[in-house]
Amino acid sequence: MTASSAQDAPHAAAVRWWLITVAVLIAVMVLVGGATRLTESGLSIVEWKPVTGTLPPLSEAQWVQAFEGYKAIPQYRELNAGMSLSEFKTIFWWEWSHRLLGRAIGAVYLLPFLYFLWRGAFSAELKKRLWLIFGLGALQGAVGWWMVASGLTQRTEVSQYRLAAHLVLALIIFAAIVWTLRRMSARAQPVVPLRLKISGAALLVLTFVQIYFGALVAGLRAGRVYNTWPEIDGALIPSAARLWFEEPWWRNLFDNTLTVQFEHRMTAYALLALAVLHAVDAVRSRAGAVATGAWWLVAAIILQAVLGILTLLHQVPIDLALAHQAVAIIVLTLAVLQTERLVARRTQHDPQKLVEPLGQPG
Repeated sequence: MTASSAQDAPHAAAVRWWLITVAVLIAVMVLVGGATRLTESGLSIVEWKPVTGTLPPLSEAQWVQAFEGYKAIPQYRELNAGMSLSEFKTIFWWEWSHRLLGRAIGAVYLLPFLYFLWRGAFSAELKKRLWLIFGLGALQGAVGWWMVASGLTQRTEVSQYRLAAHLVLALIIFAAIVWTLRRMSARAQPVVPLRLKISGAALLVLTFVQIYFGALVAGLRAGRVYNTWPEIDGALIPSAARLWFEEPWWRNLFDNTLTVQFEHRMTAYALLALAVLHAVDAVRSRAGAVATGAWWLVAAIILQAVLGILTLLHQVPIDLALAHQAVAIIVLTLAVLQTERLVARRTQHDPQKLVEPLGQPG
């Protein structure tokens, strides 16, 4: 090991562990957000106070004030009228924990980021990526409140459109961090056919599409209806009259519970089929690590499908629903790694480094 590489190693390791920590926290936050949705807790805090909202109510009077704010929105009047203060505290803690975790992620990302910038630790390429991730994180906070605000006046729950946008943006940030971590490791690019690269990228895109449809299912509570498999609404393919009765037609894709659940199922089948074809192609192409990664992705998608079916058949119990969501994060991680593995451009001898040696502050 050269003197330069010896100096790089500890600092590169610190940056990697920092990004791994942020990625893990985002995954945990996605699961807490899922639990918040499943327990109908997301509207329990009716104000957005980025700084003072860090503290929960500390006195009985503050609890009563928070409860009175909740009583003023449609969800309480139409769904939870007569709720006790003790019951309100239960849903409040879920939403407060979700928001607190978001603030913690911001701090865990920003403070080390500023320190590494101060020490001149990043290459220009890595710096751009990390600034972009920071900007997406700031946007996510605004999108979160935009989502909550949709359920405070005329609705009894948040908009499924905004819920899906909030979840997908969180996982885009997560995927960007995973991609960046992968790019920090210099390695040879595998020699594979172009079609394998295209199918790998298609798998990543389809995974995001499936996650988006899953968020619509959650937002519409569509998993609590049509709780049969493989049939849905009495058939493998429901009638067109049932799938497309809303006008204009495209609203069915987002608002019709039958259509939303059906498209979520069909996308799952397509994702599994594409993953298997990709894995078989990787084996036939003798792609080595690419083939191994492809079969791991197939296994994760199969597990995800099984959990999805069980969640549906049991009408969305919270434990199965969260397991289904957790494995979705694993599927996304594997899809990101597989795509990055296929499109990598650097070689093991590339002189460019994403992490610079520690320098003097300033």
